[in-house]
Amino acid sequence: MNRPRKKVIVVGGGTAGWMAASAIAKLLPHAASVALIESAEIGIVGVGEATLPHLRAFIETLGLDEAEFMAATHATYKLGIEFRDFGKPGDAYLHPFGAFGRPLGDVPFLAYWLRMRALGQGGDISDYSVANVMAAQRRFAVPLTDPDVLLSSYGYAYQFDATRFGPYLRGFAEEQGVTRTEGRIVSVERNAETGDVAAVVLESGARVEGDLFVDCSGFRGLLLGDALGEEWEDWSHWLPCDRAMALPCASPPGEIEPLTRATAMPAGWRWRIPLQHRVGNGYVYSSAHLSDDEAAEAILAAVEGEPLAEPRMLRFRAGRRKRSWSHNVVAVGLASGFLEPLESTSIYLVQAAILQLIELFPIDAIEAADRDEFNRLIDYEYDRIRDFLILHYHASTRDDSAFWNQVRHMPIPDSLADKIALFRRAGRIERYSHGLFFEPSWIAVMIGQGVIPEGRDQRADAVDPRELGAALERLRGQIAGEVRRLPGHREALGMQKLS
Repeated sequence: MNRPRKKVIVVGGGTAGWMAASAIAKLLPHAASVALIESAEIGIVGVGEATLPHLRAFIETLGLDEAEFMAATHATYKLGIEFRDFGKPGDAYLHPFGAFGRPLGDVPFLAYWLRMRALGQGGDISDYSVANVMAAQRRFAVPLTDPDVLLSSYGYAYQFDATRFGPYLRGFAEEQGVTRTEGRIVSVERNAETGDVAAVVLESGARVEGDLFVDCSGFRGLLLGDALGEEWEDWSHWLPCDRAMALPCASPPGEIEPLTRATAMPAGWRWRIPLQHRVGNGYVYSSAHLSDDEAAEAILAAVEGEPLAEPRMLRFRAGRRKRSWSHNVVAVGLASGFLEPLESTSIYLVQAAILQLIELFPIDAIEAADRDEFNRLIDYEYDRIRDFLILHYHASTRDDSAFWNQVRHMPIPDSLADKIALFRRAGRIERYSHGLFFEPSWIAVMIGQGVIPEGRDQRADAVDPRELGAALERLRGQIAGEVRRLPGHREALGMQKLS
């Protein structure tokens, strides 16, 4: 039988709001009608934006044209995130979107590399990552689909202008039937019996009813936080950075780096995100260790191009709501939680929440089991990312500022302590099928910041070291040779425009 469509009201625009509206309208046209409310008076939090490879799948799922999307948002390609000075001053490593080497049978490549390292051979592990070598040479090509070739062993993401992404998606969403209402919400009406949100009232007096509300109202959490009073779980004792000073600058001449850079600073770290038309910069810092004026001075001194605006300060706090879906309200994006952009996870968390909502979308009445499963999965995402971010601070030997002394000595979650102990003992990474950051990511940060395993998978020792050394050398040479034939990043962007 034909069921009436659920009336979905998305509260807030920007990246999260228009991603949610676009996906629900595109993927559930038979089950939902979608309306979005936003106010032009309320700005969006857009300072970059660096992403992870998962956004490519989202764009493909919606049926968007990659070249059109990249042109509209002035996007560049991204092969990973480079970290400078995190382990100790002078260190640098890349967290690449791709594998290190190739396993031999059931034995992971890391074990073979550790074997040769113990013999003083094998070189840097980054030499065995195609993405790493490409990024170092500022080259790019879309990966091949044949799993047997080296140029299939990596992925890529985008770096784009976040202020352009929402408007781009708006046009697509409206083509899917999404209606937009301009206005500021001044009150929220709740059902006296169920506690569900029944309607929101706009400044104009208009009353908008809905069956399911998606809260994309940013840090305020207008529905989930203000109206429903869902509790916030504060993680600032683990992630003390609570502000960012953002500043765009002109692009320098020369090749565009296909990577986002994070450079450790005395009270936090600063980002560098190269776009087609400018470079995004920002200093993420702890206000307990640095004043806003000092942060503005530091980022102005750090940028390599002419500033295109005055430094803009953003306030935030690390953590998440205890429940991201309560009653008939689902929080997406900053209304659900916030983790600093050290690993470019913000849009991923938006995407993960949207796709989980679509999978668990209520057919008839909203069921408690669906809410509980959604909250379990979202909590899992936040907790795993939280641990990965803390690793960058905890696995440091910096002792040159009060901030770094605090974060490297602070107590860490047991879940992270167990991961570090497992890796340090035998070079092992916990395997899991859901969530973010799999084995190569943990290897990149652990090795990059000096957490070197004391042991390894003993099966690697069964191989003759001369044969193993020759095999690693061949692999390193093959990767270098393949990458040398690839176009530069600017040329690759030009080829995208012509495709």
